[in-house]
Amino acid sequence: MDAVLHALADGSRRTVLEILRDHPATAGELAEALPIARPGVSRHLRVLREAGLVDVRQEAQRRIYSLRPEPLVEVDDWLGDYRALWQNRLDALHTEVARGKKAKRTRKDVEQ
Repeated sequence: MDAVLHALADGSRRTVLEILRDHPATAGELAEALPIARPGVSRHLRVLREAGLVDVRQEAQRRIYSLRPEPLVEVDDWLGDYRALWQNRLDALHTEVARGKKAKRTRKDVEQ
C-alpha cells in the first residue's frame, strides 16, 4: 500500500488516474491532458504501473493504459477506520449543534 500512497501523492498521477477512470488512453493522449513533457508522463505511468494502479496492453504500435481499481479498494478499506472515526465526531458535533439550537429556542420562548 505504500507504493499506492506514494503514487497518489502526485497531482499529475492523480490526473492520469482520473482520465483512466473514464476510459483507457495512450501515453500520447495522457500527455495532451497534462502540462508536462511526454517523458515525464512516461515516468508517471511507470510509477503507476509499479504501484499496480494501471495496466498496459499493446495494440499494434500503441500502448493502451487502463485503470486497475483493486489497489484503491485496499486504500479505501484502510481509510474506513478513519472515516468511521470522523463520522462519529461529526455525529457528536451535529448533536451538540442541535442542542444549542434547542436551548436558544427555549430561551427565546421564556423571554417572550
